[in-house]
Amino acid sequence: MSIHLVIIDALNLIRRVHSAQPDETDIQRTIETTSRTLKRILSETEPSHIIAVFDHHQQVRGWREERFPEYKQNRKPMPEPLALGLDAIQQAWWQLGIDSLLSDGDEADDLVATLAVKLAKQQHQVTIISTDKGYCQLLSPSLRIRDYFQHRWLDQAFVEKEFAVKVEQLSDYWGLTGINGTGLSGITGIGPKAAREILANHDTLEQAFADEELPDKYKKKIAGNEQHALLCRELASLKTDLELGFNLQDLRWTKP
Repeated sequence: MSIHLVIIDALNLIRRVHSAQPDETDIQRTIETTSRTLKRILSETEPSHIIAVFDHHQQVRGWREERFPEYKQNRKPMPEPLALGLDAIQQAWWQLGIDSLLSDGDEADDLVATLAVKLAKQQHQVTIISTDKGYCQLLSPSLRIRDYFQHRWLDQAFVEKEFAVKVEQLSDYWGLTGINGTGLSGITGIGPKAAREILANHDTLEQAFADEELPDKYKKKIAGNEQHALLCRELASLKTDLELGFNLQDLRWTKP
């Protein structure tokens, strides 16, 4: 039997569904809508294994906050009715045969990345269901990302169109431009166009910073900000070496 692991970026899906509801206190409607969505995802992806990964309820920011205290400090908190309804949502998903995995001390993104890359390296098919473009740095022949709401694949063609850099350069790109909503500012004055031009001629930030022939318009903006850009790159990169504490058999999907 071929293995196809589907990983649901749970809060990414739940928040989008909930924000579209006319009454944010109507958790039952969110439960019903997310359950219908997951049924369609199951039908479309036909997984052999599946898991929904949740961020910790206390919004732990883990190692990134330790490295950079301002990380996601201004992010809007989850609406209280939704936070209180997460257990009910998880139970509804459980009845569909989808177990939930809660990050503990790390962000869900790193847990998703670790699980996805581990399976993809073993040549198993992995599909991440998320609108988060940060997962694009993980792309490989065995690992793909599905933006369910836009009905599109966040694949290499998407990366080329959206960012115009190589997949392996995405963290360097974000080191220069920063990432909205995270507190990672990148280098002031270096926007997407400048970042693309810099990385078109340099594989990494280190190469760009060491290039004496880098145009003066970029040199002036980069001067003195190199370490901050490298920090932003580090924080934008997903960890793929977390201890998981479970095996693939635990994720096998059985239709209820």
